[in-house]
This record gives sequence, C-alpha cells and structure tokens, in this order.
Amino acid sequence: MKKKAFPTLISLALMGGLILGGCSSSSSTSEDSGKSSSDKTVVKMMHLWPEGSSNAQYTIVDNIIKAYEKENPDVDIQTEILGNEQYKEKVKVLSASNELPDVGITWAAGYMQPFVDGNMFTPLDDIVQKDKFVAGTLDAFSVDEKTYALPLELNITPVYYNKEIFKKYNLKAPETYDEFLNVVDTLVDKGVTPITLGNKDRWTGSMWYMYLADRIGGPEALNNAINRTGSFEDPALVKAAEEVTKLVDKGAFVKGFNGLSNDEAKGYFMNEQAAMYLMATWELPNYTTSPDVAKEFKEKVGYFKFPTYEGGKGDIDSYVGGPGVGLFVSEQSKVKDEAKAFVSYLVEEWGKRSVVDAGVIPATKVDTSNGDLDQMYIDILNDLGKATNLTLYADVQMSAGVADVHLNQIQALFGGQSTPKEFTKTQEEALASEK
Repeated sequence: MKKKAFPTLISLALMGGLILGGCSSSSSTSEDSGKSSSDKTVVKMMHLWPEGSSNAQYTIVDNIIKAYEKENPDVDIQTEILGNEQYKEKVKVLSASNELPDVGITWAAGYMQPFVDGNMFTPLDDIVQKDKFVAGTLDAFSVDEKTYALPLELNITPVYYNKEIFKKYNLKAPETYDEFLNVVDTLVDKGVTPITLGNKDRWTGSMWYMYLADRIGGPEALNNAINRTGSFEDPALVKAAEEVTKLVDKGAFVKGFNGLSNDEAKGYFMNEQAAMYLMATWELPNYTTSPDVAKEFKEKVGYFKFPTYEGGKGDIDSYVGGPGVGLFVSEQSKVKDEAKAFVSYLVEEWGKRSVVDAGVIPATKVDTSNGDLDQMYIDILNDLGKATNLTLYADVQMSAGVADVHLNQIQALFGGQSTPKEFTKTQEEALASEK
C-alpha cells in the first residue's frame, strides 16, 4: 500500500488551549531534556495511561521503562502522565511554544498532520523495521513517504458470528460473498435476524460499505477516491453501494438499525438475537477474557474474514481497520538519538506484552507460539501476520467536513433515502470541493 499524506480530520488549534493543573507524573521532571543532576541523559516522555483508569497499559509502560533503564543505566526516562483529554490539551499548549516532550503519543492521519506541517515531529525512518509491523499500519503515520510516528495499537474488523445458530441451520462461515448471501437468505427464511447493526452512529455502516468497496474494487478504489487520484463515482464504488442496498432489501440487518446506537445493536448479538456482528477487535475481550460475560456465550462465538467477491479485485487478507495511538519523537529534542532508541525498544516490548497483559492487539506482528493466549487472539494475530493490506477507516482519512458528508450519506444509503448513484455523486462532490 503506497504511503501518502492523509487529509486533515481534525483542525488542530496548535496555537491556544488551557494550561492544565493536576497532572500526574511517575517521576520528577527536569526543566530541559539533557543531563540530570546525576549526569544521566534525561529523556522526557508524556503518555495518556494513568495508573487508575488505564492500569494495564500504565503497568506495561512502567515495566518497560524500568527494564530499559536497567539495560541503559546512563539514561533516565522521566514521565508525565495525563488522561486522554488532558493529554490532548497539554500537547496543544506545548506545541504552541515548541516545547513538546522528547517522546509522546499521537493519533494518526488528520490529527498528526498539523504537527508534521509545523515541523514538530522528527522522521523515524532510520529506526523503522517495516517487516515487524502489520501491513498498512505505518501508512497512517506517514506523510510524503516519511514515517513520523510508530504505531502501538491496531484494530481490524472481522465478522463475529454465533456458531450455535449457524450449526442449527447447517451453515458454515462463508468465504465467498455468494456463500455469505446464502447465510443471510437462510436466516431470513428461518425468522432469525442475520446481522445486528447500530447505524445511528453511522461509522458502523461505513465499515460494511468499505469492505464491499475493497472486495469489489480492491483497496485502491476507495483510497484513490479519497486522496483524489481517483473518483468516488468509480464503477466499483457505485457497485459497492448497490450491494449495500441489496442487503437492506433482503432484510439482512436488524429492524430499526438506523435508529440504534452501536451499544444497543451489540446487545442483540450478546443476547443471541442476531447471528452476526461486524465490529473491530476491541470487542475481543467480550468473547475471550472478560469476567462479565458468561463462558457459555464466549464458547459460541467465532469470527470470519469478510468474504471475497466473485470477479472482484479484493483480497480476503485485506482488512478495514486502523491503528490506535503511536509514539513520536520531537524535532526539537536535544536528545533525539536517545529518544529514538527508547521508542524503538518500547514498541518492540509493547508488542511482546500488550495482548497477554492488556488484551490490546499491537501494530507489530506477534509470535503466538509462546504465551498463554485465548485461541481467538491466536487466530486473529496469525491472520494479521498474513495481512496484505489495512485500509484506514474512511471517515478518519477524510477532513472533518467531508467525513460528515460521508457518514450522513452512509446513513441515507442504508435507510433508502439515497440511491447508490446519489450516494457516490454527493460524496464525490464533497471531496472535489476541497481541491
């Protein structure tokens, strides 16, 4: 997948923001990065996993820092830790005065773009080991062929299904779209809701559309339409919209789906009132390790990759999804080499620990031969190791205004208020207006 600059999703106010108090810190920080009083090299890091609200992630990072300092006794990693929203506000303040920490957390694509444009993040290509990352994860943190942050987390979107319902009606997990349609038709005939969907949130329906676009036109069709090397009126993208309409007309989705939130829709799957649920891998703990979910239900849940489309250009090992946060190094850092070395170490160690210790899938490939993991995690991680592509969620690739058009049109397409051609034409006009 070619690296490219993604359009800005968030118009980040780099100048401004509120100075925040009450920030927690795991160690006292020096005024400037460099040498501490003990002549150690100080690397200042900010992250967003407080010990109370994000204990698993906090513990992982804390243990990695301790191990790194033990292996590198001349380095002192000093951390400042804030909650998610406080972190974002503090970063605005620090970026306005060119005082970002040596190492910090960033989100991908549009969030990151203003920092890159402002020459605040340093390129990390000299420490990137591309073969260790799942295909496509680095792209969202890259601009003009340069990597400006290394991703830590990753979410992909499989189709979860109730194995007991499938068995009752002699169905198997589909590998082709025709097989998938047969599953839908059979369940409808038996009076069973095939798919639960909470499209009040809109991005949920977008994932169905994105997969159809990928399987019919290949990942380039949708990506090129968004980055303006192609058009949203590409026949493959129109065809994908037509397939959405056909699914709706078949009764594939739960009744009232456009008025249900994702959380409400999820209840239909959790209560065994719907056979399938397409959602990201942040749901995995519900089907594996969560103590709040009955073991009997967990044992009924399987997953399958979105099926291939006959005559389509898409690959079954191509996923819709996206990385979570990544690590940046400040362009203004006085200890850039030491900061890069620490980032490289942290990313590698995070990959070894995050699944077992926090139930978080890393952006790096994971060796599943060691460790005590639930089988579904092992299967997902092995699939990721064979991934050929990862297409970032469409609304994340788009600017805020165009993303809103896209999501509104997704809801209109699923609700029958917009035809496939109207859907693609309106989306194309919104993208073209930003040229």
